[in-house]
Amino acid sequence: MKSSARSLSGRNALLAAALGLFALAGLTAQPATAEERAKDLFGAEKLPTATAPQSFGFYSKGCFAGGVAIPMDGPTWQVMRPSRNRRWGHPALIALIERLSRDAVADGWPGLLIGDIAQPRGGPMLTGHASHQIGLDADIWLTPMPDRTMTRAQRESMSATLMVDEKTHLVKDALWTPQHTALLKRAASYPQVERILVNPGIKKKLCDTVKGDRTWLRKIRPFWGHDYHFHMRIGCQPGSPDCKGQEATPDDDGCGKPLAWWFTEEPWRPNKNPDAPKARDVMTMANLPKECRAVLDAPGPPSAEAATYRGGAVPVAVAGPEPETPSQPAPTASDGDLPGAANAFAATPRMGAPVPRPRPPVN
Repeated sequence: MKSSARSLSGRNALLAAALGLFALAGLTAQPATAEERAKDLFGAEKLPTATAPQSFGFYSKGCFAGGVAIPMDGPTWQVMRPSRNRRWGHPALIALIERLSRDAVADGWPGLLIGDIAQPRGGPMLTGHASHQIGLDADIWLTPMPDRTMTRAQRESMSATLMVDEKTHLVKDALWTPQHTALLKRAASYPQVERILVNPGIKKKLCDTVKGDRTWLRKIRPFWGHDYHFHMRIGCQPGSPDCKGQEATPDDDGCGKPLAWWFTEEPWRPNKNPDAPKARDVMTMANLPKECRAVLDAPGPPSAEAATYRGGAVPVAVAGPEPETPSQPAPTASDGDLPGAANAFAATPRMGAPVPRPRPPVN
């Protein structure tokens, strides 16, 4: 009996050991944990970096440092969908949006409703856009600003006006006004603006109705969506040597064969692989410029308020003391003229005030 018991005990021990080895083999056969998605890392950032403004990479694959926020309210604009925290951009872009809002009101537009600009440090977004990653893109609604300050709840729930018929892909004539045309012309008039994306129906409306000077139409580019807003994009800014620009738009007005293609069946055929993941959903840090890791790790300002752009004032970085340099005339910031290398976070007087020299860019 004792011998039989010892034999059974030995077999059980061997079986347990074998099962343990099998389980261990199963664990080691599991694939390594995939690198965390870049959109989750950048989407979690609530504040920008406290460094000089600099864009890294391309509009749809990059990030940016030294961003500033456009205030939630201005005399000629209001920010929509504030819960998304996408009112951040390169200081040059934020300054231009404010300028557009003032010029548009002078042209007869009631004021701008500001859509998505970028996340605090850019990068791929949790939802929505493929671009808007380097602080140089902004969406402006084609719905006029109401004559009242909207509540936060209203900004989250208010629907934009769809300007294009989904079946014909043509603008709804009852909704389009000369003020819409003037708004797009004004946005295209700025040298900093390289292109403006609109729905093909809006581009066609402009091609069919604009008289006289049509040179600005070359910046108006047709693209899917963009039926309730236009997408304004500026070029790479001084101080951003690692920013990759986009090919220039053609010199003609863009109203010929390329536009006609949008009114064939081809652009609107169903996606053959609708379940394929979007680039932003699979992009990891390895896919972004190496500088974007430093952007994620860089210190931030004490609050969003400290990083909010204030008209002609240029916020100043507070990440650390400025290095001592030989005395020289300090640059000044005037309304609508923002030095590309200046940056955020401590308010300065509105106009004509000396602007402290920027911190070195993120490496």
